[in-house]
Amino acid sequence: MPAGSLLALLDDIATILDDVSILTKKAAAKTAGVLGDDLALNAQQVSGVVSNRELPVVWAVAKGSFINKLILVPLALLISTFAPWAIVPLLIIGGLYLCFEGCEKLAHHFLHRREKSVEKAVEELATPLTQETEAVRIKGAVRTDFVLSAEIIAITLGIVAGQDFTRQLIVLSTISLVMTVGVYGLVAGIVKLDDAGLYLTQRPNRHAQMLGSAILWVAPFLMKTLSIVGTAAMFLVGGGIITHGIPWLHHTIEHIAEAAKQTGGVLAFFSAIIPSLLDAICGLLAGTLVLLFVIGIKKVLGKSEAPAHH
Repeated sequence: MPAGSLLALLDDIATILDDVSILTKKAAAKTAGVLGDDLALNAQQVSGVVSNRELPVVWAVAKGSFINKLILVPLALLISTFAPWAIVPLLIIGGLYLCFEGCEKLAHHFLHRREKSVEKAVEELATPLTQETEAVRIKGAVRTDFVLSAEIIAITLGIVAGQDFTRQLIVLSTISLVMTVGVYGLVAGIVKLDDAGLYLTQRPNRHAQMLGSAILWVAPFLMKTLSIVGTAAMFLVGGGIITHGIPWLHHTIEHIAEAAKQTGGVLAFFSAIIPSLLDAICGLLAGTLVLLFVIGIKKVLGKSEAPAHH
């Protein structure tokens, strides 16, 4: 009997692991887009950090990401069990926050760029971040990671919704761990590209020197591209969360894409990217409205707090 019970237990464990493997693969495929956006956003946050502080900053954000997921996984399981209706509203709030943050970055870039001279901009780039600025940047990255992690976990939760608690827990935990290690491992590799290039240029091998020079040439363009992609990702992901949470808007976007596909010609060629483009436009509009609302609230509070003159 004990041997039979052990074999039955091992069979159950093998079945669970097999199911977990299949569900994890599905979740990884579904969350690949968010993973790419997460990578771009986090690489953007580390750009501009002095070389010997890059890895400590990445590690600090990675630790924050682990803590986010330690909070989000149990929270997702609780919400799924006791308040499944709350998942969509919470995701929409997260999407609005991402879009707001993206608009805030754009507003700061365009409104304050004219206030700086070329010399001032060069001086800022050459000056290492202070501890306070570095801490602010880490907090900002961890906040953004929280929203993206919530999106990854929500997508995964949708895939495992019909499974028992054990499978849900294992799949959510596995995806959280794999995504965190994957994203921040890649971010660490990207930010150290210039150091790798410099190392290769100092090798005696001519081919290694040529490769190092190529890496040094590409690295700044890659970081600049990731910075742009990271900001665009805020609107793509945030807008996508919002439109998917509003059924009539999501269906309208699908109809537009389908109509474009049926027309043929140029529109049909671009029909595959039309949903993402419309998601980004919705994200930009939503972020702008939230930014204007926040600015209005700040002005009202500023006036109410201003001392009265007699």
